[in-house]
Formats: sequence, structure tokens, C-alpha cells
Amino acid sequence: MTESNIRNFCIIAHIDHGKSTLADRLLQITGTLSEREMQEQVLDSMDLEREKGVTIKASAVRMNYTAQDGRTYILNLIDTPGHVDFAYEVSRALQGCEGAILVVDATQGIEAQTLANLYLAIESDLEIIPVINKIDLPAALPEDVAEEVESVTGIAAEDAIPISAKTGENVAAVLEAVVQRVPPPQVDTQAPLRALVFDSHYDSYKGVIAYVRIFEGTLDKRQWIKMMSNNVLAEPIEIGTFTPAMKPADRLQAGEVGYIATGLKTVRECRVGDTITLRDQPASEPLPGYQKVKPMVFAGFYPSEGEDYAVLKEALEKLQLNDAALVFEPETSNALNFGFRCGFLGLFHMEIMQERLEREYDLDLVATAPSVRYEVMMAGTGDIRIIDSPAELPDPATFDEVREPWMDVQIFTPEEYYGVIMDLAIKRRGLLVGQEYPAPGRVVLRYELPLAEIIVDFYDKLKSGTRGYASMDYEFKEYRTSDLVKLEVLVNRTAVDALAMIVHKDDAFHRGQKLVSALKEKIPRQMFEVPIQAAVGNRIISRANVKALRKDVLAKCYGGDITRKKKLLEKQKKGKKRMKMIGTVEVPQEAFMSVLQLNDD
Repeated sequence: MTESNIRNFCIIAHIDHGKSTLADRLLQITGTLSEREMQEQVLDSMDLEREKGVTIKASAVRMNYTAQDGRTYILNLIDTPGHVDFAYEVSRALQGCEGAILVVDATQGIEAQTLANLYLAIESDLEIIPVINKIDLPAALPEDVAEEVESVTGIAAEDAIPISAKTGENVAAVLEAVVQRVPPPQVDTQAPLRALVFDSHYDSYKGVIAYVRIFEGTLDKRQWIKMMSNNVLAEPIEIGTFTPAMKPADRLQAGEVGYIATGLKTVRECRVGDTITLRDQPASEPLPGYQKVKPMVFAGFYPSEGEDYAVLKEALEKLQLNDAALVFEPETSNALNFGFRCGFLGLFHMEIMQERLEREYDLDLVATAPSVRYEVMMAGTGDIRIIDSPAELPDPATFDEVREPWMDVQIFTPEEYYGVIMDLAIKRRGLLVGQEYPAPGRVVLRYELPLAEIIVDFYDKLKSGTRGYASMDYEFKEYRTSDLVKLEVLVNRTAVDALAMIVHKDDAFHRGQKLVSALKEKIPRQMFEVPIQAAVGNRIISRANVKALRKDVLAKCYGGDITRKKKLLEKQKKGKKRMKMIGTVEVPQEAFMSVLQLNDD
């Protein structure tokens, strides 16, 4: 098979526009999977992906297709996620392709993530094939959407392919378009081997399995390889391609997408974005890798059982292997003992990671409220300290200013929800920068918003306020000075560092009141009265008491003198006082989650 018969392409789209369903139809038409092996969303192998209907991991598959010109082509497809939090998976998949199928829902039109992924593909200089999906639905407007695509991409509306991935209508035209429009890879099989690792996972028998796109040279099985970033050597246990299961092969050559089972046992030795070359004939320089992804949201993960700490550490290392955006470092908390401060790309990313840790590694976790990374300019020296956790914010007397990350946010919405979105953004300290009308009845609002206001429930509020029609995309803009303070929570006069949060000075009083009211409901009653206080600096701004559980010591007094009753009550009071001095209060997981559910009505 020559390089001219290879086509490498990926499918990009907004969440729920039918990427995985289209991938299923392509696998069926090319006969890659038999009817017996076929199931819905065959490339979404994780239970979580199936339950939520969301692609989380990019997955690769190789198909053989005989085109109308009579030639047989090898099609390497990479199916990518559509949620904004997994944009790094998309950028990695694009590195290994020459073309991209842009799927747009015929009922929804172009949405935020469609556009974000499209710009990524254009930056990578890929051939774009627009596909209008879901034409079988009664509400579909394929002609209008095709014109919308033309106004955004510049690709003629008649070149967009109308299909229904669900029924399979016109899907064969997509394969023909891939063969005709996507260029074959430009390769040099004589040059030293250079293979880009675009994904990886860990197998307990074969070690780290690297998913690679080979750009130059060839690799035969049992040839020693070298990782170019850290000079680690390995003899592959197996090499092969995806069909979509792993199928061993004797050789991989330039232009192909496949896998290398390295046999390496530690995660750090084979990083995503690294270049693999041969030990005996090394390449002079690595391929341009990916940009390092910067986490945006930080949260503490603590095992509820102390002895699970080592298990959690190992689980995080394995997850980090196939998720380059996850970062973590050990931290300790007075309330929760030993755990890890983890960095994520967004709240959905954090939720998925927590579920994977609990399911795949059978861990019981306590997660603290998410926060963002702040810059603190220290007084006198002018040094800048970076803090991930609200508990690390120093005493206000020691610093001049706090800077928080601001984001450029694009919100796509039908015109009738203009007011709802304006109201939501103003409540979250948003600044309107501009607006555009890409199509009749649709508006794109551009805002600048602090990331701390976006991460908790901005997306949920946006979806519910617009009946699910609005979509958003965001990217980092800059750090800006803001009037921020640390809001601390004291339970039984002891500060709970895991409940601390950094808030804007104007919001501190309302946030404190709401948090104290929420915690009062969540913290169970003790044998003594428990005060819950919210404090900013040395000032208590809100307080509530959790009433004590008490025995009715007067039950046996019927009638008689009042002094006898007083004596019994005084004795009970003394006992409660002593208990309060030595008693501790357990703060349940629901209390940490109540921080996330503070509505800003």
C-alpha cells in the first residue's frame, strides 16, 4: 500500500452534533466491524462516555475503503471530543491528520465549540469537509445551516454534504469526499524514524501503550526505540494498528497511525506530545510538539480513608498518562489530612476525573470546592506569588494586590435570549466587548469575565436560562487586579481550610451568609452547640448555631421545688461546656459540595 492511498482525518463538532454516530456509520459502510460486533457509539469505550453521551477520549481506528475509482484506500479516523473542557484532546488529534470533517447539526446550526474546533483545524492547515447532520429531523434546516457554514468558513454552501448519521442516508458521500478532498500524507520513508505520540494508555501486561502518527521513516517490530524528550530506551513488545481493537503488525511506516506497546512501566517515561525515534538511527530533532496545556480550575482530592492515599496517588499517575492536562501535587489540610491539589481544564473535566477515580479505582473521595490560580504581589519586595488554594492566601497586610484570571468568552444564542444572558453576565462582573450577527436571528456576544465566576455554575445557568439553545466557548485573556478577600469558615471556632474561598469584596457578605445557612443544614447536630461562622480577616460577618442534642434531664421531676430542676439543668450545662472544649465536629462531604451550590439570586 503506497502513501498516496492513505488518508488521515478526524471528526470535529460541538457536543451532541453526532460525531460518534457518524463514526459508527463509517465503520459499518467500510465493513471494519461485522454486524455482530457493532454497537452504538462503538468508539466511546468508557462506561462514562456512554452514560453521559459525551466523547471524553480521542480514539483512533483504521478502515479499508474501496472508492468509486476502484482503488482501495486506508482511512485513519480519529474521533474527537466536543466539550470545551477537552479542547486539548482535539488539538492533539489534529496534529496527526491532513483533513477534518466538520459536523454541524441541521437543527442547531454552528455553535461555540464548532467554531473553536474549526479555528484549531485552520491553524493546523487541514482540509475542511463540512457535513450537515440530522437532516431526518422535522426541525432540520440544512440549506440555512449550509449558508451559515459558508459565511463562517468560506466553503461554498453546495460543498457541504447533507447526511443523517442515524439512518445512514448519504453517508457514503462523506467517504468519497475524504478520498477526493483530503490530501495524502507527505512522507519520507528513508529518513530516520519520527513518530508523534498523540495519546497513550497503561496496560498491566504491555506497559505504556503509545498511540502514534508516523511522520518519517519506518518501524519494524523488535527494533529498539528512544523517547526524544528524556532519552529513555525501550524494546517494543508489540506494534500494530487499530481496527478499532488493537491488531498487531510487523511494520509501521510513514503516514500511518498505529500503536507501540513500549513495555515501559512508569508513566513519566512516555509523555504525550513526545517524539519517538530509533535507538540506532536517531533523528536529529523532535517534531514540533503540542503546547503545554495550562489547568484553569484547581480542587483538592482527599481519600476519606487515610490508608487509600497511596492508591489515590497511583490512580492519578495512571490517569495523567492518558490525560496530559491533569496536574497534581500533594497537599495537607487540617480538616481532611493528606490529599492532592489537582488542576483541571474546567468543571466538567473535574467531574469526569472524580467519577473515573471513584469507579475505575474504587476510591471514596472528598473533593473541595474548585478555585482558580491567583497571582499575589507581595508588599515591599514586589515578588509575585502564585497560589492555587484559597488557604494559601497570605495576610492582607503582607501584599499590595491580588490578580485573578480573566477570560475571553463567546456566547452563541438566538436573539430572544439576549436579555437573559446580559443579566447573567452582569451578575458575574462581566464586561460586554462586542457582538456579531453571523446569521438572521442568531447573535454572538463577546464578554470578558473572571474565571472564578465562570467555573462553578455559569454554564448550567446559561443552558437553563436559554432552554439549552445558547452555547459558549472561553479562552484565557490576562491576569487583572481585583478587590479580592479570603472568606473563611469557622466550625466550632476552628477554621476549616478546605471551605475557605477567595471572593470579591462586594460579594463577601452575601456569600458568607448563604454559606453559613447552607452549612447549618448539612452539619449534623452534636451533643453540644456548634457555632458556624464566616469571617473576612478578623471580622465575623455571619454566624449560625447548630443546636445541641440534649437529654431531657427534667423528665423524672414531676412537681416539686424549682431549685431541684435548676440544679439538674446547671449540672447538664457544665457537662456540655466540658464536652465542647474537647469535642470535635466531623464535616461531611455534602458540606463541601454546598459551596458549589450557592445560588446568586
